[in-house]
Amino acid sequence: MTKPLNISESAAVQMPMKTVASLIILVAMGVFAYTELTSRLVSLETSRELFENDLLKKSEQVPVDQEQLFLLEDLYQTVEKIEVRIEDMMHNKVNIQFIQKQTEKLLQDVELLKDKVRANGTSH
Repeated sequence: MTKPLNISESAAVQMPMKTVASLIILVAMGVFAYTELTSRLVSLETSRELFENDLLKKSEQVPVDQEQLFLLEDLYQTVEKIEVRIEDMMHNKVNIQFIQKQTEKLLQDVELLKDKVRANGTSH
C-alpha cells in the first residue's frame, strides 16, 4: 500500500534553484503575454469603434459631398499621372540633348574625314 501524503503548514519542500528560476521566468512570460494580448485586443476594439464611427459619419454625408469627394479623388489620380508623364518628359529632354551633342560630334568627325579624303585625293 502507498503512504498517504501529509501536507501541512510546516511541511518543507526542497526544489533546485534552476527549477525555481524557471518557474519565475515562466510566470513572468505568462503575465507579459497576457498584458500584450490584452493591449492588442483593446487596440483592435478601439480601431473597430473608430471605423464604425467613421462609417456612420460617411453615411450621414449628403450626395453632393460624396460627389465632391469622388471628384477630388479623380483629380488627385489625374495629377499623379501628369506628374509621371512630366518626369518621363524630363528624362526624354536629357536624352535628346545627349543625342544632339553626339550628332554634332558625329558631323564634325564626318567633315574631318571628308577633308582627309579630299586631301588624299588631290595628292595622287
